[in-house]
Amino acid sequence: MNQTSSKRALKVFVAGLGQMGKSHALAYHTNPAFEIIGLFNRTQVELPPELSSYKFVDTFDAGIAMQPDVVSINTYTDSHAEFAIKAMEAGAHVFVEKPLALTIESAREVISVARKTKRKLVIGYILRHHPSWNQFVKSARELGAPYVMRLNLNQPSVGHAWEIHKRLLETTPPFVDCGVHYVDIMCQITDSKPVQVRGMGVRLAHDIAEDQVNYSHLQIIFEDGSVGWYEAGWGPMISGTACFVKNVIGTRGAVSLVMGEDADPADINSHTRAGQLCIRQASLDKGSEDYADAWITLGDNVDHQSLCDREQEFLAKAISEDADLAAHHDDALRSLEIVLAAEKSMRERQAIDLCL
Repeated sequence: MNQTSSKRALKVFVAGLGQMGKSHALAYHTNPAFEIIGLFNRTQVELPPELSSYKFVDTFDAGIAMQPDVVSINTYTDSHAEFAIKAMEAGAHVFVEKPLALTIESAREVISVARKTKRKLVIGYILRHHPSWNQFVKSARELGAPYVMRLNLNQPSVGHAWEIHKRLLETTPPFVDCGVHYVDIMCQITDSKPVQVRGMGVRLAHDIAEDQVNYSHLQIIFEDGSVGWYEAGWGPMISGTACFVKNVIGTRGAVSLVMGEDADPADINSHTRAGQLCIRQASLDKGSEDYADAWITLGDNVDHQSLCDREQEFLAKAISEDADLAAHHDDALRSLEIVLAAEKSMRERQAIDLCL
């Protein structure tokens, strides 16, 4: 395997060219720190013009044989762990979309291989690169614990989008696939140990398996008394009127991340663009009924593609500066373990105590 050098671009093999894979491939295409040497998708896929000239290979192993410096894994979750381990053992650094694996044991194995091979492993926690979400976390922490955290990502999906969601449902319910992002946000806000989780789900579609649920939500109790709620639903029956709830209440008030008025809940960019922060500061004086809402316009002009660009900038920097990613891995394991416990709770219909 070729050794990377700061004097040349990192050779990248991109596996998986769905919605996220195409965006990450475009990020490599525009970033001079990278050079795409191969693309792979298990089925035929229509590529944007910018990617049409790159070499397409028939298998993942064929891409590994090209000796890339970086392998970008954007396939379905059931192949993440296998592909990541194979890439790192072949000498490549890895970017892998979330969730890292289907089980916490597999996720730990991937991280163990990263440490053993001394390869950089970056997991796609896209909200950590979003300035509006960073401000949301900062503002929430200033409200004072304990916190009430209410987050959701409901996606009304039809046609091709529903077909993608049905494929995802074969391995993970919505609150696992998307929930790692929002549970990670909760953990950043509280900085407290999660102690118990409860998960629930409902099968609302007739064209998915009997044991699958396309609506799910979880509740978490933290050691400091904070509580968190996360809801996720996919499908043509999902409501678009309450699809974007990002609200935290603390002892001194509340903060909400508010989507723009013209946002389409079925459009992925609607969930990455944030219009405003609404901050309520309540008076705690005895007998006082005073409060004030402050509206902060978030002018970061961030969309889905620019966030993917930022993720790959983070990867390039981690490689060039030999960054210590231990905390990044620990945080990813923590959020994954919580959502997997929520899935177990949903299946067993009982609360799950956490030992994290």
